[in-house]
Amino acid sequence: MSGKLVRLACTATVAAQAVLAPVPATAAPEPQRRTVAQLLTDLRTLYRQTEQATEAYDATADRLKRQKAEVARLDKELSRARLALQDSRADAGRLARQQYQSASGGLGPYISLLLAPDPQRALDEGHVLGELARQRARTVARLTGAERHSDAVARTARKALDTQLALAGKQRKQRDAVRAELADVERLLATLDADQLAAVDRLEQQGVTAAQRALAGSLSDDRPPSRQGERAVRFALDQLGKPYVWGAQGPSAYDCSGLTSQAWRHAGTPIPRTSQEQWHRLKRVPLRRLRPGDLVIYFPEATHVAIYVGGGKVVQAPRPGARVKISPLASNPVLGAVRPG
Repeated sequence: MSGKLVRLACTATVAAQAVLAPVPATAAPEPQRRTVAQLLTDLRTLYRQTEQATEAYDATADRLKRQKAEVARLDKELSRARLALQDSRADAGRLARQQYQSASGGLGPYISLLLAPDPQRALDEGHVLGELARQRARTVARLTGAERHSDAVARTARKALDTQLALAGKQRKQRDAVRAELADVERLLATLDADQLAAVDRLEQQGVTAAQRALAGSLSDDRPPSRQGERAVRFALDQLGKPYVWGAQGPSAYDCSGLTSQAWRHAGTPIPRTSQEQWHRLKRVPLRRLRPGDLVIYFPEATHVAIYVGGGKVVQAPRPGARVKISPLASNPVLGAVRPG
């Protein structure tokens, strides 16, 4: 729980009064009836659900970005295919005119050979005519191939556009899901007074301290970072104080994987956009071999990520309402660590 939770609660209260309908008394237990531990559990659950929804949104947004690039590429390819088809049709038109003129204005090749005063010359001319016939055959083949290629590219482009539209619809639904989760957080925070917020914050800090102490045995002395890892850490530290905004990748705000992916992109090593892809696609490293720049992944579903900076600390974009900050490595349940590059 961020030390700035009180300010978040004030903001959430104003937001809830401005845009949210009052919550019926039967919709949730009275906050006074819940213990501090229950309140903390509820908040953690809501924040985790929000982050899961955010990661799903980010993954779809990344796929949509790639799909738009693919649609643009196919549009260009389709334009080239149609120009090639147009040229092939023009060649075929010339071929048809030549064949018509030959058929209507001359003798057949065998009669021409028999009547020729110089049969050898006629044979040589026949060779030229044969080459012209082969060129005509190639022209027909090019036309046929151009038609097939243009049709195939057009079908692929239509499918790619359909996929883009489907992803856009999915992204809108996931955006609405994130907003709904954030509204639930705001509703709960709006019901808490300053004493309850302070008590929840103290309890969370106690839990983080205990988890960090238990994890200390798994950590060893810091290893020196790679050159790229050092640059990634430096970039992440330069973002301290910027707000968490779901779906954001900078430069003025970040979500958790937006911060880590941008840090490593600026270090010269692009990595996957979401924490789940980072966990599945990057090299795993044991915690005892952590070095600055490595990514620490949290929760069983790999829905949160931070950058290790050394000394048992990470820099992270924690959650909605908080800002990029340095935290103990055990600020959330650790799943494992990965190393870009």
